[in-house]
Amino acid sequence: MLYNLLAPLADQYSIFNLFRYLTFRTGGAVLTALVICFIFGPMIIRWLKTKQKKGQPIREDGPQSHIINKAGTPTMGGFMILLGLGVSTFLWADLSNPYVWAVMAVTLGFGAIGFVDDYLKVTKRTSDGVSGKVRLLLEFAIAGAAAWLVADLESPTLALPFAKNLLIDLGFLYIPFAMLVVVWCGNAVNLTDGLDGLATVPVIIAAGAFGFIAYLVGSSVYSGYLGVPYVAGAGELAVLAGAIIGAGLGFLWFNAPPAMVFMGDTGSLALGGALGTMAIVTKHEVALAIIGGLFWLETISVIVQVLSFKLTGKRVFRMAPLHHHYEQKGWAEPTIVIRFWIIAVILALVGLATLKLR
Repeated sequence: MLYNLLAPLADQYSIFNLFRYLTFRTGGAVLTALVICFIFGPMIIRWLKTKQKKGQPIREDGPQSHIINKAGTPTMGGFMILLGLGVSTFLWADLSNPYVWAVMAVTLGFGAIGFVDDYLKVTKRTSDGVSGKVRLLLEFAIAGAAAWLVADLESPTLALPFAKNLLIDLGFLYIPFAMLVVVWCGNAVNLTDGLDGLATVPVIIAAGAFGFIAYLVGSSVYSGYLGVPYVAGAGELAVLAGAIIGAGLGFLWFNAPPAMVFMGDTGSLALGGALGTMAIVTKHEVALAIIGGLFWLETISVIVQVLSFKLTGKRVFRMAPLHHHYEQKGWAEPTIVIRFWIIAVILALVGLATLKLR
């Protein structure tokens, strides 16, 4: 909004020229989302505690330490993230940019699904919320609308890392592929969100990486130099990525061990959906698999566990997702969280390296 209101005045008042710079508005988005979470976070947590007397329902088959130590901790803290992210994006992004609306539609849509899921879990005092089939149907519908919009604005192609100016035309398969990317990412982040701060920091890292990618892809100069696809207007997603970083850092203040609040599906589905949509807009879906490799590991561990148990009656891991496996092996929660953060940093650096190694 500030860009749309103040940037046109730059010819008359030079100070408003700042609003034409993506870097300035991205920094403003980070700080705005951070401050919003710091101001409203305590109030949101108090309100959630009054509404959720017993906090988030803990899986009975989960680690015993969770049943003892995390009892009474409220969930749905993702509302804090969405508040900071949404207001900050509205203030600092170019609201005439269709990519901003595509990502925000998925973010808020997935957040709404997660909110209903969390609400049912809390009110029914069960770890089962919206049925899996209904949830996936809604997610694919939202992702499909976003994919259709992106396909209408761009060519339906897939770029490959390490390959300069190579685009694979997916044709009619592009929209189903894009839908899978968005839905996978949403649910992968959701599976990762199982320990205090575990999902928050990898999301912040991935958002930083994709904010940088969006900035480069949206510049004809930088994209030409690097040999990556140029997507006019995609650079504006750097502002939205900044809002995710700021909101994530603000939420982490309250979610750091021992957590005062959990983000719940309200936050994890929304953030994952946002990352997936940013990946298809910037044509870096494959890079997402690298940068978000930690989310892949968590998802694959669940798939392997389920298939192994159904086919052989045996479990590969002591418990899935993967972070619970290490808990059952006796690793302390902070050890698991910090080591997973380190993995997320390494994978993000590898993913960003693909920009130059072409």
